Amino acid sequence: MNGHIPVMLEEVMAALKPRNGAIYVDGTFGGGGYTRALLTRAECEVVAIDRDPAAIARGAVLAKEFAGRLRIVEGTFSELDRLAGGMVDGVALDLGVSSFQFDEAERGFSFSSDGPLDMRMSGNGMSAADTINTLTEQELADIFWRYGEEKKSRSIARAIVAARPISTTRALAEIVERAAGPGAKRFAIHPATRTFQALRIYVNDELAELERGLEAAERVLKPSGVLAVVSFHSLEDRIVKRFLTERSGRAARASRHQPMASDSRSPTFHLVDMSPVAPGAEEVRMNPRARSAHLRAAERTPAPAWSGSSSFAASEGGHV
Repeated sequence: MNGHIPVMLEEVMAALKPRNGAIYVDGTFGGGGYTRALLTRAECEVVAIDRDPAAIARGAVLAKEFAGRLRIVEGTFSELDRLAGGMVDGVALDLGVSSFQFDEAERGFSFSSDGPLDMRMSGNGMSAADTINTLTEQELADIFWRYGEEKKSRSIARAIVAARPISTTRALAEIVERAAGPGAKRFAIHPATRTFQALRIYVNDELAELERGLEAAERVLKPSGVLAVVSFHSLEDRIVKRFLTERSGRAARASRHQPMASDSRSPTFHLVDMSPVAPGAEEVRMNPRARSAHLRAAERTPAPAWSGSSSFAASEGGHV
């Protein structure tokens, strides 16, 4: 599993409290960091899920090492209640892109090295190249604004349409950098970062997948089971926060000066911490990709499952 450093590993393990005889779901197997930690810290079982066939193939060695206690399944974590095969004691979700995906130029997730514009985690559906070469200027601008919170979304979309067809990560990054203007270079992140983030989220339907995954975890967790979610940007964290706020029976405040009102319906989660947990300074120094991570954890209550569902992801959009 070389090449991948699990983010906030100790904090996630502290939340899940691995114990003998328990069953856990690692909904984002990736490099197998959480899975290995769970299996080595307790005589437990793990169902590991990933939509990336390459991650499934890499996991064969780990599956052999922990034969009888590890089952690796290809699929999306939105299906984790079905794929788990029964009720479980804990669910871990790391919403970041695997280091393997970022570091493999042919996957097209990063502009740090040139490669084809793909960005698909599973290899199915529209690629990033299909998206930028076929959607209208307005549709692209909406994607960049909604999923990347990119202030120059209109200018970038206009430049992309004028330059297409575009087929490589470097070509797209250069177009975005020119469209963002010379002032964009003053900031800490590359001018194309938000555009690439937006495309990846759109291509993989990540926010809707997250919403479905949270609801699936709610259905599959036993009473006192723990859900631990590590997010990497505000869109993800906002969805997780709203989900757990509602499910814990705490209504959002109209003002920060007002007390938090209780929801009249039975809560299905108890918040482990009211605020997200951030990585320590030493972890960020050792693994800069952890710098934007936030962990939110909650414990499943014995209450009946929440009736119905709400569309958190759909309400997170904006306008251009």
